[in-house]
Amino acid sequence: MNEKENLINPDTVMEEQEQAASEEQEQEMVENEQMQDQQSDPEPEVAALKTQNEELKDKYLRLYAEFENYKKRTLREKLDYMATAAQDTLTALLPVLDDFDRAKKAADAENSPEPFSEGVSLVYHKLNTILKGKGLTAMESTGQPFDPEFHEAVVEIPAPTEDMKGKVVDTVETGYMLKEKIIRHAKVVVGK
Repeated sequence: MNEKENLINPDTVMEEQEQAASEEQEQEMVENEQMQDQQSDPEPEVAALKTQNEELKDKYLRLYAEFENYKKRTLREKLDYMATAAQDTLTALLPVLDDFDRAKKAADAENSPEPFSEGVSLVYHKLNTILKGKGLTAMESTGQPFDPEFHEAVVEIPAPTEDMKGKVVDTVETGYMLKEKIIRHAKVVVGK
C-alpha cells in the first residue's frame, strides 16, 4: 500500500504543479522580453524592408522598361519585314528593268535602226509604275558627289571640269532603293 500512497500523495502532486506553473511563468517572461526587444528596436527591420522594397521596385522598373523596348523593337522589325517583303522579287526584276532602260536609250538615239514600239513603251511605263507603287525608286547619281553609302565606284577618270572632281561623271548601272532601304548600289564612274 505504501507504493499506492506515493503515487497519489497530494504533496507530490502539489509540488509538481507548482514547478510546472513556475516554468510557465519563466517561459512567459522570456517571451515578453523578446517581444519588448522587438518592439523597442524596429528600426533595423524597417530599414531592411525599405531597402528590399527599393531593390524590388528597381528590378521591376528595369524589367518593365526592357519589356517595353522588346515590344517596340519587335514591332519595328515586323514593320520593316512587311515593308521590304518583296525585296527578293524586286531585286530579281532589276536586270529586266536595266534591259528595258538600255533598249529605250538605244531606240531613242537619233540613228537607231530599231524604234521603241508604242506597245513596248506602254509595257515599260506600266512596269515602272507598278514598281514605284511598291516603293522602288531609282537613285539619281550622275552629277552628285560620290558617296560610298550609295555608290560603288567602278572607274576613276580625270574630271572633265574642275567642278566634277569627286563627283559622279557617269552611271554605269542605276542604283535602287526600296522604301528608303538600298537594295542595289549604283555603279558609277568618278572624276578625280
